[in-house]
Amino acid sequence: MPAAKTSYVCLSCRVSYKQCYDPWRERTCPRCTGALTYAGSAFAAPPKRDRAAWRTLTVLLNAGVGFHKSCCGGRATGRARCARCARADGVRPPYR
Repeated sequence: MPAAKTSYVCLSCRVSYKQCYDPWRERTCPRCTGALTYAGSAFAAPPKRDRAAWRTLTVLLNAGVGFHKSCCGGRATGRARCARCARADGVRPPYR
């Protein structure tokens, strides 16, 4: 099975690329040769012309916030949360 792909972002060019995840490999932008920032597997890039969204994204990524998938498909709460995620978060799993 091929390795899962995840998103890397060039914040200066405002583009994103899906590449195989390898934490030891330095990623460079093919346009500007600057460093690509790891964004996560659930990342969806805003439109290139939306400067405010890219500015917000820059702040979030530089603060260490990532966009990752979970088995629940995101931050599920209550009955939508699966038992495995509830146990991982230290919450009692819901009964069904």
